[in-house]
Amino acid sequence: MLNEFKTYIRRSDMINCVLCGDAPCTQACPNAVDPAGKLRSIWFGNEKGAAAPFVNAFPCVDCYAPCEGACIRSGQVPVHKLMSRLHDEVLYGTDPVNITDEERLKTDICGVPLENPYLLSSSVVASTYDMCARAFDAGWAGAAFKTICNFPIHEASPRYAVIKDTAGTIMGFKNIEQLSDHSVAENMEIFKQLKKNYPTKFILASIMGQNEEEWGLLARMCEENGADAIELNFSCPNMAEGGLGSDIGQIPELVELFTSIAKNSCNIPVLAKLTPNVASMIPAAAAAKRGGADGIAAINTIKSIIGVNPHTYVSAPAVHGMSAVGGYSGNAVKPIALRFLSEIASDPDFQELHLSGMGGIETWQDALEFILLGCTSLQVTTAVMQYGYRIIDDLKDGLNRYLAEKGFASVKEAVGLAVWNVSASTDVLERDTVLFPKFDFDKCIGCGRCAISCSDGGHQAIRMTKDRKPNLNGSKCVGCHLCLQVCPMNAISSARKRINRA
Repeated sequence: MLNEFKTYIRRSDMINCVLCGDAPCTQACPNAVDPAGKLRSIWFGNEKGAAAPFVNAFPCVDCYAPCEGACIRSGQVPVHKLMSRLHDEVLYGTDPVNITDEERLKTDICGVPLENPYLLSSSVVASTYDMCARAFDAGWAGAAFKTICNFPIHEASPRYAVIKDTAGTIMGFKNIEQLSDHSVAENMEIFKQLKKNYPTKFILASIMGQNEEEWGLLARMCEENGADAIELNFSCPNMAEGGLGSDIGQIPELVELFTSIAKNSCNIPVLAKLTPNVASMIPAAAAAKRGGADGIAAINTIKSIIGVNPHTYVSAPAVHGMSAVGGYSGNAVKPIALRFLSEIASDPDFQELHLSGMGGIETWQDALEFILLGCTSLQVTTAVMQYGYRIIDDLKDGLNRYLAEKGFASVKEAVGLAVWNVSASTDVLERDTVLFPKFDFDKCIGCGRCAISCSDGGHQAIRMTKDRKPNLNGSKCVGCHLCLQVCPMNAISSARKRINRA
């Protein structure tokens, strides 16, 4: 389904744009176009949403582009060109859907309404009243509040480290952060105020107890103070000492025990948040179900070490000459999250459980993948830490636009549509068809990357001609599509096929 949504403008086209807050380009725009908002929509894959206002009029056509001069990187961001491409390329040949409301985004968690699928996940982004209030005002449907506990938290500094791609964008994010550093009483007061001032927003109370009594007490207190559901943190990788966090998620007996206690201590839905630091999530999910869980939330962060300094020999983040294994998140972990959620969604034993998915959601397309693999609600942290609560605009609009174009009346109609197209084993795959690559010579710049990769990592089926164009030897090509993956210009696609090979 996703391959029908052509990408006209890529992030790499937004040369040097840093997605400013209170952006000077928008302040300087004489036509109320909001170029900063449109650049942000492009970044988050919502080109059609950015282009839609240009259907009836294009105010940038004769503009002298003061936005480019006002840019903090003046002259380095081709704002006018990008606005023109929205009009000339994205709108060309399309029939933009007029999005008038967000009714089709409505869903629920175990019967409790959600105005859209998007919640903040339990982390620093949902750790105070003010932060949750600003997120709710921005359009988030709810928040999984930062995990509440009844023991002191004293954080290390620094506590974050990242892995970036060649363009400087964060791909993977490591944290050694722990739980809420507010007292239980303080957090209960926050819940009461949030529910009073935002009665339609969903409060998912993440909790972690030290013993059976605390798991029950915290669940009961959260319900009494306005929580709509409980999320049991069995998965924090930074709380391993004393049998907390991910240590619990690796022991099905403890998952079942503490789920049962929490479920018997409150009358609201209970979700078990499971750890990906296991070979399979099924044993823990089964234990949570036996304990009475109404749903599963996954995944939490993955235990990791990144950035070993070649001079100090300390990994990142370094805290006075030491570091620690921490939790890895961000877009890099999305394939792992989808694998675990697919595993649960495809198991008949869990069909009645709610699935709340997280792990690398940054764009509406990312969100859609989780929905197609069985998730009815979604949680986001790392993308918010990078770009702010404002990403909700394109998360909602992009998904809403997709649903409308596909003819879905509700996001729930898309839930699970891809589940049965995934197998845990490659043995089921058809192996007698070879799909050849097709070269778009209008896009090809003759770099030769495809030939290099095919020669040294493939089957020596591509050579470069004298005029620097790739030439395919069909007798050698096995259709692996390595060339397609490495092409920096997206100039290779899947084309002709050879059937019933010997």
